[in-house]
Amino acid sequence: MTFFVSLLIEGCLAGALYALIALAFVLVYKASHVVNLALGEWIMLGALLVATAINVAGLAFGPALLVASAGMIGLARLLDRLALSHLVGRPVIVVLMVTLGVGTFIRGATQVGFAGVPRGIPSPFPPDPLILGEVVVSADKLAVAIVSLLVVAGVAWGLHRSRTGVALRALADDPQAAMASGIDINRHVLYAWSAAGIVAVLAGTLWTIVTGGGFGVALVGLKIFPIVIIGGLDSIAGTLVASALIGVLESLAAGYLEPYLGAGCGLLVTYLALIGMLLVRPYGLFGEAKVARV
Repeated sequence: MTFFVSLLIEGCLAGALYALIALAFVLVYKASHVVNLALGEWIMLGALLVATAINVAGLAFGPALLVASAGMIGLARLLDRLALSHLVGRPVIVVLMVTLGVGTFIRGATQVGFAGVPRGIPSPFPPDPLILGEVVVSADKLAVAIVSLLVVAGVAWGLHRSRTGVALRALADDPQAAMASGIDINRHVLYAWSAAGIVAVLAGTLWTIVTGGGFGVALVGLKIFPIVIIGGLDSIAGTLVASALIGVLESLAAGYLEPYLGAGCGLLVTYLALIGMLLVRPYGLFGEAKVARV
């Protein structure tokens, strides 16, 4: 029973971090209906910028986050100027290929530009584990989960209470009506991509603290994509539920199935859950079904 509870807690803590990473995906999709296939590379770049600011420039943890966030906002503005502003009204496949190309470019450029830079980020959290009876909980993972949930809650509050959040939700519901009412679509899409860049910095930093970072951070998008599909591409609530579900499923599969079936069972279970959701409810747990008059 202790083993099961440990796996359950581990899965919930991982799910909280998954929710933060998926938030960067949902933010972009809600504003522009763009599926950002470069999410993993954005997470990796955000973590690398923080690691460089700390290990090379000698900045403290807080200032390093600010510098990295400014860098990701600059990248969002550059991407908007060079590509996004020219893709309005283009076929979906064109936008998908652009994001895929951006991700490939970032992956290659970071290998050259950040060669020799230490990838690790020192943890600002207390090292002592939390002991709950016979269950030992990592302090880093618990702190990362709490921070992740606070950020997700803050962004969700901003989307529902701030003027910018209301404008972004209006764009997600009906871009033509939003533009007709005076909402600047290009400016608010840039806001969404910039916010996604800041979230990518936080998510990449927290992921590196927990896992140690490295080039594999770029592959985190493969773990997050099923979550946003299962939860609903445009739903933060769905993202939270799906993240917790996938985190627990991965943890249980790793604990009970990997000794018999080998490594990788967690990711396999995730994609099996994705296939099942697509068969039963293609628009996700909390996604909106697209109704078209024919």
